[in-house]
Amino acid sequence: MPRALFAFDKFRGTATAQDLVDGAAAAALSNGWMSTKAPLADGGEGSLAVLGGANKTATVAGPLGDPVDAGWRLDGPVAYIEMAQASGLLLAGGKEGNDPLRADTFGTGELIDRAMSLGATTIHILMGGSATTDGGGGALRALPSKAALKRVDLVVAADVSTQFVDAAKVFGPQKGASPAQVRLLTRRLEQLAMAYQRDYDFDVSTIAGAGAAGGLAGGLLAVGGRMQSGFDVLAESLDFDLLCADADLVVTGEGYLDAESFTGKVIGGVARWARNEGCETLAIVGDRDPSVEIPDGIDVVSLTEQFGHDAAMTRTVELVGDVVTERLGRR
Repeated sequence: MPRALFAFDKFRGTATAQDLVDGAAAAALSNGWMSTKAPLADGGEGSLAVLGGANKTATVAGPLGDPVDAGWRLDGPVAYIEMAQASGLLLAGGKEGNDPLRADTFGTGELIDRAMSLGATTIHILMGGSATTDGGGGALRALPSKAALKRVDLVVAADVSTQFVDAAKVFGPQKGASPAQVRLLTRRLEQLAMAYQRDYDFDVSTIAGAGAAGGLAGGLLAVGGRMQSGFDVLAESLDFDLLCADADLVVTGEGYLDAESFTGKVIGGVARWARNEGCETLAIVGDRDPSVEIPDGIDVVSLTEQFGHDAAMTRTVELVGDVVTERLGRR
């Protein structure tokens, strides 16, 4: 019996990744296909759930200083910290409630310290969804001993290419920063880059991706962290290569396909891993940018193009199942 691997990201606002893989798997079964379900995220918000959810909780400082209960995960000597759990924009009340100049990553640093105190020797920091543009300064202030970091493999899991000093310009408006605040935050990042060069002999300004999570990535790199694709962190933890190798078809998807879908998002990551295992990929999306060139080996179906916008928004899981039924029926 043929097998399909279903590896969806959420369709933001319409369906969770778990709902999508469940619906697709049910459709596959009705067509005589076995299935493997692997709900995914791109390394940012929601990544902790993909890994099995939080099994530790710590009360730390939120992005604006108020205490928050932040979940994180410890698997033996390996820790996973989703920075949005401690320093996320939603914790600040969204862009409307955020104070972009004051928001910091102190709470994320507290989680790193907690993980080290419990014996973690590898700590993955999953970027995305931050309220902050503090260049990681808050997180570093929360760490009582920078020397202790030398005994830890600190993995900065991010999938953006933004430079450190560009973090405010690229992400600041999403966090509620006005044009004047963006300029001020940019100057602050420039000064912090010079401080990191002076204090740690590390030039964060030259590294693509150091601007992730408002520059938190750069701060952690300055004290010995290393960069890795957020998607790859999740894929490795799930043995995604073995899942692909066991499949006759890999089916993935996300709410909106654009150029970024192939540079760090779930669709691009799934297709890359599937291609390495010699497996073709079907991508089902809510909608797509028609100007984006689709790489070879990926078949894309847009629910909006095939069923209309209203149906795509209100019957997402059902329509994904319909597409799966139609495509698997061809094979």
